[in-house]
Amino acid sequence: MRTRSGRRVAGVVAVAAALALVAAGCSPVDEPEAPPSGNGSGSGGNVSKQLGQLTVASAGSMKGYSRDHFPHWRNTGKNCDVRDSVLKRDGEDIRLSGCNVVGGHWESVYDSRVFTDPSDVDIDHTVPLANAWRSGADEWDDAKRGDFANDLTRPQLFAVSASSNRAKGDQDPSQWKPANRSYWCKYAENWVTVKHHWRLTVTSAEKAALTDMLGGCTWASKP
Repeated sequence: MRTRSGRRVAGVVAVAAALALVAAGCSPVDEPEAPPSGNGSGSGGNVSKQLGQLTVASAGSMKGYSRDHFPHWRNTGKNCDVRDSVLKRDGEDIRLSGCNVVGGHWESVYDSRVFTDPSDVDIDHTVPLANAWRSGADEWDDAKRGDFANDLTRPQLFAVSASSNRAKGDQDPSQWKPANRSYWCKYAENWVTVKHHWRLTVTSAEKAALTDMLGGCTWASKP
């Protein structure tokens, strides 16, 4: 058992050590927060499990749909928004004006095209807004739909070529897949991760396409 005098000595020693650190110009270093995972699910086994947990249902109606029900892009600083955040995250050699991205280097994961002008780059929603509407988002309020449309935590937003984004439209993986086949594993994984988190449904054709895409993946060396 430590005596009262022993505890006093230990306290004095601890204070002295802290003072020495301050005198030396040192201070405790805060542990940085881990960045959000780019794929959200981590392993092939987990994403396959998540796919199995998705509810299969027929696509809902587009009645009442409008992109205005998914307010984006949200502000992320003075004169910049979520679009700027994605451009900065996905690019290299980024040039800024304030917090606006005005230049850089981007390679579109959908078709491997390279761009240096941000105006040539679209920000794609992995799960398109209209697809989400048909998959259950029609029952959300606009605030939740805004959270979905601006989701920087899940693998939902990516800087891609404008042509690939517009070719994709609101189609699911049974209707459209990236021209870059080496991205199919990651694309399917991202799609499942987003739908699983937001509790959106999949059609039977959509689930079959995702199952096929994931079945061809070697998860130890997936792109």
